[in-house]
Amino acid sequence: MKKKLPDSAEAKRLMIDVDIPHISIRRQCDLLGLNRSTFYYAPATESEENLRLVRFIDEQYTKTPFYGWLRMTAHVRRLGLQVNHKRAQRLMQTMGLQAIHLKPRPSAAAKEHTLYPYLLNAVVLSRPNQVWSADITYVRMTQGFMYLVAVID
Repeated sequence: MKKKLPDSAEAKRLMIDVDIPHISIRRQCDLLGLNRSTFYYAPATESEENLRLVRFIDEQYTKTPFYGWLRMTAHVRRLGLQVNHKRAQRLMQTMGLQAIHLKPRPSAAAKEHTLYPYLLNAVVLSRPNQVWSADITYVRMTQGFMYLVAVID
């Protein structure tokens, strides 16, 4: 939810020393090829109200995963919070939440989609590091949320 600077800009930003009296910040930025606005940039964080909305949306989505952003907006309004549908939609998209319902033609593959064969049918898994897999999930925390990543051997 917060914007991140590219690694090279962040590294250059850390090279600037504000305690050098004879070289101004403007000159140091110029020498590094860094815009001064990048030096003074402070990443924006989510407001407490948005984090509270995220918590309510996450709790309700856990109970009713078939709620889309319109129903979720109505639910949050019933709780007494002021929210419009665009805000609820943005927060749900940021969290990666989407209403679970039957999509049109769910089993039909797209024509342009490449089909890859499953290569592990004939493989006997007998040792560590032979096959790896990864998964990612969203976890609600007391001060916000985080993503849990698992690498499976």
